[in-house]
Amino acid sequence: MPLSVPGLPGLPPDLSGPVAVELAKPVRTIPPSHALPGGCRYEPKWDGYRLVVVRSGGTTRVWSKQGRDLTDRFPDVVAAAVAQVPAGTVLDGEVVVWNGSRLDFGLLQQRMVTAAGRIGPLVAASPASYVAFDLLAAGGEDLRGWTLTRRRAALEDLAARWAPPMQLSPATADPAEARTWFDDYRPAGIEGLVAKGAGTRYAPGRREWLKVKSWETTEVLAGGVIGPIGAPSQLVAGRYRDGELVVVGRTSPLNPRQSAELAAVLSPATTDHPWPERIGTGAFGGGRLSVALTRVAPTAVVEVSADAALQAGVFRHPLRFVRIRPDLRPEDLPPVR
Repeated sequence: MPLSVPGLPGLPPDLSGPVAVELAKPVRTIPPSHALPGGCRYEPKWDGYRLVVVRSGGTTRVWSKQGRDLTDRFPDVVAAAVAQVPAGTVLDGEVVVWNGSRLDFGLLQQRMVTAAGRIGPLVAASPASYVAFDLLAAGGEDLRGWTLTRRRAALEDLAARWAPPMQLSPATADPAEARTWFDDYRPAGIEGLVAKGAGTRYAPGRREWLKVKSWETTEVLAGGVIGPIGAPSQLVAGRYRDGELVVVGRTSPLNPRQSAELAAVLSPATTDHPWPERIGTGAFGGGRLSVALTRVAPTAVVEVSADAALQAGVFRHPLRFVRIRPDLRPEDLPPVR
């Protein structure tokens, strides 16, 4: 019998979509077990899109964190929800796409920029997975007033009958196990951890969860800077792809010591530098606004700290300047794949 038929459980109006979600505030270290009410429950921080699945009696739709209807972008997730999730259910989670053994945000992003009528080939080539981490409604009943412990138990019971692409996000109360995930899952593209209070209710729109990102150092070339070459305010990082110097990221603002350290190793670019005179202020150097780019000779190697969020070899979030690496040469750096 189909699950989407009239007469099956409906949903409260504010859970019928779009749905306001609980948010997380960043912290620098993994919170101790007692940091949140009822004790912390730790989960991996997935590198994907936040997605709420709404299974009402008549329709199944998926919504972004910003309230955008993404049903036509993820027909594979919708089909799985229709087949495996009872009507009257609202799930909170993350949609991800795997590329081999690593999450690939670029493949996920392709779905957002491709016309809806051309999504089919992307779905066939790179199917999505839905990783659920919270249950907001079941049987048409609003569960957001329940504690996380109680909601999690109900979610685990529901997920026991799932098959891919529907998946349950792991969770643990053990800080040592959480630390292992934090360290060991990074190569797969897991960005870090989210900590939630076991005794807390679901709080739409509020930042009561805690998130900590996994960072590690890597090396880039100083290909340009924002500001004058003698007093740069940010480093624009480069690496080579097929012999061409490409922008792979930008640091957060430099402090005076970092600015002076970087300025000491910079030299003006020659006329064959491939980068433009201005660079966008948005992600990946895009966006409508732009700032002047001071191009420099790509000879200085800089160590930076980066999180696990990559797209086609480009760092999606700002880098942190660590130090100059005079012991390394440009040819020592791996190329962008």
